Amino acid sequence: MAPCCSDSNCCNSSKREITSREVSTHGPPFKTQIGHTSVICGSLPEILGELYHGNHHHGYHIQPAVSLKDTLLAHKETNPCSKTLLHPPAPASGPSKVSSCSEKLCCVRKLSGHVHEIDTDSTTSQSCVEKIGEDSQDSSSTIIEIDDNGISYQVERVVLNVQGMTCTGCESNLRKVLDSIGAISNIKTSLLLAETEFNLKPSEVLHSGNIAHVIEQMTGFSCIKANSSGEGLDLILPAGVSVPDGPFPSGLTSMISVGREKIRITYDPKVVGARTLLQDPFFQSAQFASASTSRDVPSGRKETHKSLLLTAISVILTIPVLVLAYANLPDRNVVYGSISLVLATLVQLVAHGFYIKAYKTLRYSRMIEMDMLVVLSTTTAYVYSVIAFAFMAAGRTLSTGDFFETSTLLITLVLVGRTAAAYSRHKAVESISIQSLQVQNAIIVDPKDRNREIDSRLLQYGDIFQVLPDTRIVTDGKILEGETEVDESLITGESTLCLKKPGMTVIAGSINHSGRLLVELTRLPSENTIQSISAMVDEAKSSKARVQEIADRVAGYFTPVVIGIAIIVFVAWVSVGKALRHESTSTACIHAMTYAISTLIVSCPCAIGLAVPMVLLVAGGVGARYGLIFKTAGTIEIGRKISHVIFDKTGTLTQGNPSVVDSSYLTTTDLSSVILALTNNSKHPVSSGVNRLMQTLQSEVSKPVHLEHVISVPGKGIEATSEGLQIRGGSAQWLGVENSPVVQKLLQRKLTIFCVDVSGSLAAVFGLQDQLRPDSLSTIQELKRRCISISLLSGDNEHVVKAIGEHLGIAPEKTRSCCTPAQKQAYVKKQLAIPNSTVLFCGDGTNDAVALAQASIGMHMGGGTDVAQSAADAILMNSSLKCIITLIDLSKSFHRRVVFNFIWSFVYNVFAILLAAGVFPKVRIPPAYAGLGELVSVLPVIAIAMQLRWKKF
Repeated sequence: MAPCCSDSNCCNSSKREITSREVSTHGPPFKTQIGHTSVICGSLPEILGELYHGNHHHGYHIQPAVSLKDTLLAHKETNPCSKTLLHPPAPASGPSKVSSCSEKLCCVRKLSGHVHEIDTDSTTSQSCVEKIGEDSQDSSSTIIEIDDNGISYQVERVVLNVQGMTCTGCESNLRKVLDSIGAISNIKTSLLLAETEFNLKPSEVLHSGNIAHVIEQMTGFSCIKANSSGEGLDLILPAGVSVPDGPFPSGLTSMISVGREKIRITYDPKVVGARTLLQDPFFQSAQFASASTSRDVPSGRKETHKSLLLTAISVILTIPVLVLAYANLPDRNVVYGSISLVLATLVQLVAHGFYIKAYKTLRYSRMIEMDMLVVLSTTTAYVYSVIAFAFMAAGRTLSTGDFFETSTLLITLVLVGRTAAAYSRHKAVESISIQSLQVQNAIIVDPKDRNREIDSRLLQYGDIFQVLPDTRIVTDGKILEGETEVDESLITGESTLCLKKPGMTVIAGSINHSGRLLVELTRLPSENTIQSISAMVDEAKSSKARVQEIADRVAGYFTPVVIGIAIIVFVAWVSVGKALRHESTSTACIHAMTYAISTLIVSCPCAIGLAVPMVLLVAGGVGARYGLIFKTAGTIEIGRKISHVIFDKTGTLTQGNPSVVDSSYLTTTDLSSVILALTNNSKHPVSSGVNRLMQTLQSEVSKPVHLEHVISVPGKGIEATSEGLQIRGGSAQWLGVENSPVVQKLLQRKLTIFCVDVSGSLAAVFGLQDQLRPDSLSTIQELKRRCISISLLSGDNEHVVKAIGEHLGIAPEKTRSCCTPAQKQAYVKKQLAIPNSTVLFCGDGTNDAVALAQASIGMHMGGGTDVAQSAADAILMNSSLKCIITLIDLSKSFHRRVVFNFIWSFVYNVFAILLAAGVFPKVRIPPAYAGLGELVSVLPVIAIAMQLRWKKF
């Protein structure tokens, strides 16, 4: 094979010039070009093989010698010496990946695999893409990643709805296929949500436009892209009408075909609004498609409908076969057999999906899963029946005759079981989906004060919408007019009504009670509180608990073991038939085959695979109902083991709304404007309390102060410069003024201190007081009753921390004052060092971020900062500390149900296999009815998980 660069030493063969010479492939021939010289770089299968097996260090630029769709191969670059197979945009920073051709590995290696059998022409898929512009191929989000050499490159976050996954074996197959594609990383899959997410490093060969089709070819599943970023709208085109070619409207970022007459567009809402975009002549022939409440709910509904249709067809075809087999009809065996043969063959065609998935799983993933058991058992029964019918037609009837009813009924019952399981999973996802709270319509007020109702997806920035009494608020916004009480319980879990006045914010999904409101939109429906919570819940549902990994390994070995057992059963019954029953070899084999078929089909790994994720799904929804959002599955799993709870003080045990109760100014200069400007740059509750006081002291003639070099020092305060003066505001310890008489006076009153220093001189001292949360004491008492150790860490002064600790009953040795973020982290580490300890840290501020990340479970109070939220494992959407108790109890319930599901799965499979194998002489499972195995095994698992939904915490 020739090298792909001028350095011939990097390959064993030399470069040779050819003129448009075509290289033979298993599909259309390809050639590459270096300047004016064409160099053979290998066939398409070899090139794709490199791509799918993750060898990114080779460079290829492929140009078709014959016409192919541009969505697959579009030769845009001419330098073949790129170190990476893929072609991202130029790095955001850092040197070029390669500086010379000699630094690259240019040879192509023939790798194992069968990628050349995949149809990479994505235009045949419904998920094909019309690329719009140069920056975006679709609605995937763009992420910057950094490789091992520190070079940054762009990847796209792709979300696919996957239809056809029925068990954890299917999910493992999908993950294995994705993992084999080198351009894909950071993979997440979910059987229950029927979706997968991953980062894709796009190239000319593989990009977000054809990745869905490639995965379909390798797995047999049906894949369709879901919106993963930006604003997306589904539009329906009238029959025979196509969207015209450019120029494309401003702000439109992508357009994806999701059906023959349906397209999905993505746009930048900061550039163009939805209504403005649809008014463009470009979309004048399109109609707005109906809304769906969740990206996973419609996918599950479509999966259920498809499964139901196949089941109905199979039932219709099976009933005549059963009638012909069991009814007392005239002796016309050949005629009836012919009819049964035709109907049974049609049933086999209905079940073609089993064969496709089993074949592709075995070929591409080297796995044997549940579909293979179905294929082996049904095919064996069908093939034998065909042979028996042929003998009968030839006048040599076998002793048992044909049994087409076995293969047809077997397939039908398997389809019934899978339909019931799919429906149950879909209803479980739908029942706990918080996106069902999203209002579908909104009443907007135009500049002329006229009201009109629109689809909420058509809201855009700048809109003012009206909220009527006893209706749900459509999206997040700021009240312009009106006063009311709002029920936020379905979002935050807080049952108390919240008073709302002009200037205050309202959140999507909450219920307006009495007043009429005019609200200015601040967040679009696709990015509001409902979507934020839903994203975190989905993230937890997509993550895997440790016990799930064990279950997946067991399920992975399950199918090969069952096949081995079936072989043993077959051999055993053949031996019994010949040795004890003195049957002929053919008769003994036929009887043994019925036992082997029953053994194959009655066993079900699905119950094992669903034992954890089904309970996790429901537990996440229950937590959200109580205002407790889990970001990882591990949080629910280990919550029951919590041995130590560490609290921050401000904003956690206290309400986080301190007010100034005393102040002293040590200078005659009016510093209110300076202090106001300084505290404007901090979200800390103490700074906010001082800021509110300074706002009341501002007069109409007050001039704003411009600060420079503003720096927030976590755990200490803020510093800045103004007109050459250094201004600092924060704790007395940080400023070194804790011994000042003014400071000492306020400390004796057990107040929180905020000092202001101007160029080294103390200028002002403020004493603040905060109120404890109403449930702080009761929560700590309940935790202590459960023998859970309690600690209190705070950056506040010793007097305040000690007083609060005494009031709450926290031991003095478990309280720490004047803590920096590093000291909080060190304390958490110390507690984690205790054997068998599980530490929960509860905080709300930037100061707490490192401690939240260090703890076994980091819990973030809903009113805190985004930095703390990103570091946390669980988020409290309300202000109730009782959610800590809810977490512990919910985790215990989760654990009990998972254990029960595992026990049930084990007991079912043991007894079902024993019955099917004929271990009990007078009781057995006929092969025709063994197909009910999946239904019998899976439904109890789903029922036990759903029971958690009605448990009170």
